[in-house]
Amino acid sequence: MYEDRIRLARLRDKIMSAQDAATLFKDGMTVGMSGFTRAGDCKAVPLALADRARQEPLKITLMTGASLGNDTDKILVEANAIARRLPFQVDATLRGKINNGDVMFLDQHLSETVEQLRSGQLAPVDIAVIEATAITENGAIVPTTSVGNSASFAILAKQVIVEINLTMPLAMEGLHDIFIPTYRPHRQPIPLISPEQRIGTPFISIDPSKIAAIVITEKADSPSNVLAPDAETSAIAGHLDEFLRHEVKVGRLSASLQPLQSGIGTISNAVLHGLIDSPFRDLKMYSEVLQDSAIELLDSGRVSFASASSITLSKPTYEHVLAHINDYKSRLVLRPQEISNHPEVIRRLGLITINTALECDIYGNINSTHVSGTHMMNGIGGSGDFARNAHLSVFVTKSIAKQGAISSIVPMVTHVDHTEHDVDVIVTEHGLADLRGLAPRERAQIIIRHCVDPRYQGPLLDYFNDACKRGGHTPHLLEQAFAWHTRYAETGAMV
Repeated sequence: MYEDRIRLARLRDKIMSAQDAATLFKDGMTVGMSGFTRAGDCKAVPLALADRARQEPLKITLMTGASLGNDTDKILVEANAIARRLPFQVDATLRGKINNGDVMFLDQHLSETVEQLRSGQLAPVDIAVIEATAITENGAIVPTTSVGNSASFAILAKQVIVEINLTMPLAMEGLHDIFIPTYRPHRQPIPLISPEQRIGTPFISIDPSKIAAIVITEKADSPSNVLAPDAETSAIAGHLDEFLRHEVKVGRLSASLQPLQSGIGTISNAVLHGLIDSPFRDLKMYSEVLQDSAIELLDSGRVSFASASSITLSKPTYEHVLAHINDYKSRLVLRPQEISNHPEVIRRLGLITINTALECDIYGNINSTHVSGTHMMNGIGGSGDFARNAHLSVFVTKSIAKQGAISSIVPMVTHVDHTEHDVDVIVTEHGLADLRGLAPRERAQIIIRHCVDPRYQGPLLDYFNDACKRGGHTPHLLEQAFAWHTRYAETGAMV
């Protein structure tokens, strides 16, 4: 039974229920689970673990690649099973526990988690729980729709639980490229010089004796909740398209641009969608996540190859890709996130990176994570990995939120995830600010002129002019810098 899915015969004796597998966990353990932006996450063992936690004291440190699907974070946190969480999440219930201080959250650059595990800076993984398409004749694990941190979790863990998901086609074998860097300080360069290159193996090689349990599942990934482009996101896409056309015209980019990276979310998805009708050709992607727009670009022929760590798709696109996975395998590869997000590779390939800002200030500093400087939203994710090392670092945002009560561009951001030094271009629905080669005072004027919603332009310009009278390389009025945020907290509107 399951001979095609578990090809090392002796491992078939490890098949058990999720409930039996959950008995392997102990209070205080560090657990690494597969899953990256709703893709390739485990479907059964986490629920059985939550059931145990409702019956007895059982709290774990939970590491993943990024966010989980199927409400797993919500179910685990409601069962009081999570003491510590890293490096990224998107669940509203977990977010509330983090902001209340009930769950300790480590917000990390996504390239860093396994580096810290490998060097002993984080507690070692006791159990890895990995979703798989199959286990090979040698006991290696074939991942599903994401790689994330799964490879290193499985390699470094003391025990491994494998969830074999029967909804994943066996043809997924060959989609992945698993390459694990050697230990520092004598690490060799990562030999990756183009997005389409493969440098590893199509499976995760581990000692099969570490596999303590195999659980059979048959459940799809959670569908993406990304919205279709609207007038504002389409306008953002249009401004960026016009800018890239100009870069080609003046000779700074070729018609195939540079490899593209796009963060997760509605705005980034819409920006990529806008490239379908662009004049650019033979585009390549080197990203951490591929959304519906990336598949549309592949299908249209506009993108010739895409490399990522995860594919996170709407239900119809997900079903289409799985049904035609053989057609995509020659144009698509999934890698560990420490490779997809590795600063060395990003800098070498010279990416154009497109990430979303929660808010930015008039000098180009970006807040990606904290509402009003205190309340965590989701996490920094991979945006810092890409922005710091990009050929061209772009941040996109709608200019206002809450029906205009909030301006996304403020005098000073309340939390800095990306400093002005890592930001080349800011785009809103109103326009684009090219900040390259500009001093802070110049940056402020172009951001206010091109990117700010008209109702906030006057107040921001007044703030900037008054700050300039006081002087400084980066003029500010510290007593007023956060007045907009304070006013919003008190009245419900920034101005």
